Amino acid sequence: MKGRVLIIAGSDSGGGAGIQADIKAVTALGGFAMTAITALTAQNTLGVHDIHGVSEDFITKQIDVVLGDLGADAIKTGMLHSPSVIQTVVSALESCVAPIVVDPVMRAKGGAALLQPEAQAALVDLLLPRATLLTPNVPEAEALTGLSISSVADLRTVGERLLAMGPKAVLMKGGHLDGAAMTDVLVTEDGATVIGLGRERLDTPHTHGTGCTLASATAVGLAQSMTMQRSVERAVAYVDRAIRLAPGYGQGHGPINHAHPLERAEPEDDWFEGDDDHD
Repeated sequence: MKGRVLIIAGSDSGGGAGIQADIKAVTALGGFAMTAITALTAQNTLGVHDIHGVSEDFITKQIDVVLGDLGADAIKTGMLHSPSVIQTVVSALESCVAPIVVDPVMRAKGGAALLQPEAQAALVDLLLPRATLLTPNVPEAEALTGLSISSVADLRTVGERLLAMGPKAVLMKGGHLDGAAMTDVLVTEDGATVIGLGRERLDTPHTHGTGCTLASATAVGLAQSMTMQRSVERAVAYVDRAIRLAPGYGQGHGPINHAHPLERAEPEDDWFEGDDDHD
């Protein structure tokens, strides 16, 4: 087991997204997951039915006791639903030197708001400048920049705008674009790199938690001393296969299969088998 990842995010009672998805992804990829829970949600594949926030003092306490004892090789943030929670997390991480992967969670797969409208400014002003990697989907990137995205070229343009807001790198996820193929773009100060050009898009409702999972899968790669590009490439491959092997649970947006690296890989999926980066 290699790579300690502290996940600061909300809980999904349905197990498909949030803290639950994060723990599964980090564990499946050989890392050690720790958590600081920011909110509890009553949630299933049909949607978010209620949200119960955790006090800022207790969020800080969770972060402090974990970092003070276990330490962390990477941090991943997810649902930070209010300005005060964002401020709390930024303050708690003030002396942390580990890379920070920020998933700017704004809405659940079913459409429920997970970020208060007034919290967006705090996200931009306080958290983005601390991010080693920002992982927005198309609607999130549009909301953060006010720009529209309709093509892979737009992913790069908007990614560059987000990069100017402070993060060291931006992974622009193309899953919300139209078309039979999916493409992601990793934008850094050295330029833009296309990740998984033209991957097949599956016609499936079982994609709940893909954003949380991708961010955590990337964070554990960084925790395991992989390069940024390698961490992203492995995370994208991991999520793609998790979608293909989704168990089909629930009546709505169902979960993906986080456990698949623990199963026998298909011949074309030898990206995981024999990878010396995994302990």
